[in-house]
Amino acid sequence: MFTDQAHTATQALWDASKRHPFIQQLQAGTLPAATFRYYLIQDHFYLHEFGKLHDLAADQSDDPRVVKQLRAGATSLRDGEIAVRQTFFDRLNVTPEEIAQHAPAPTCYAYISHIYRALMTHGPAGAVAGLLPCYWLYAEIGQALAGTGSPVPIYQSWIDTYNADDYTGSMHDQLALANYVATPANTAALLAIFQKSSWYELQFWQMALDQEKWSLSDSETASAFSSH
Repeated sequence: MFTDQAHTATQALWDASKRHPFIQQLQAGTLPAATFRYYLIQDHFYLHEFGKLHDLAADQSDDPRVVKQLRAGATSLRDGEIAVRQTFFDRLNVTPEEIAQHAPAPTCYAYISHIYRALMTHGPAGAVAGLLPCYWLYAEIGQALAGTGSPVPIYQSWIDTYNADDYTGSMHDQLALANYVATPANTAALLAIFQKSSWYELQFWQMALDQEKWSLSDSETASAFSSH
C-alpha cells in the first residue's frame, strides 16, 4: 500500500521529529513559553491554509468518496484541532491583534507553498499526499508522548489533542483516502510530495526553536557587507 511505502521512506525524518529538542523539551516541561507561543502563532497560519486545501482539493475532484472525505477532514479540523488552538490562545492571552502583527515565517511559508504546489501539479491526490504527514506524524508523536506526558498543563493538553480518539480516527480516514487515490501511475510523485511534507514537518520544530524571522541576523548582515 502507498502508506506502507510512504512510512518506510520517511522513517528517518519522522524519528528525527520525535527526537527533536522542541518535542523533548515540551515533554520535559522545559520548553520556553515564548517558544510555544511562537509555534502556536505559526501553526495558526499553517492550519488555516491546511483547512483551505481540503476544500480546494474537494472542489477539483469528481470522485464522491474523495470529496466526502476531504470535506469531512476540513470540518474535523475546524471543530477539533483549530478549536483546541483557540483555547490555547485564550489561556495564553494570544489576541487577534497579536496574531495580525505576525506573518508566516520562511519555513511556514515554504511548507504552505509546497502543499499548494502539490495540488496544482498533481490534483487532489497530490494534496492528499501533501497533507497526510501532518495528520499522521502528530498522531504518532501524541501516542509516543502519552505514556510519560508533560508536567506543564498546556503542553499536556497539546499532547492529549493528538492522542484523542477523534483525532486518530480522522487520521485513519486520511490514511485510507491516501491509499485510495494512489495508483501505479502516480505513486512515485505522491511519495515525493509526502517526503517533502515530512521534511517540512521536521523543519517546523526547528523554526519554532529559532523563532525564525525573515530578517538577517547580525552575523549574517556583517558577513554580507564584508563580502563586498
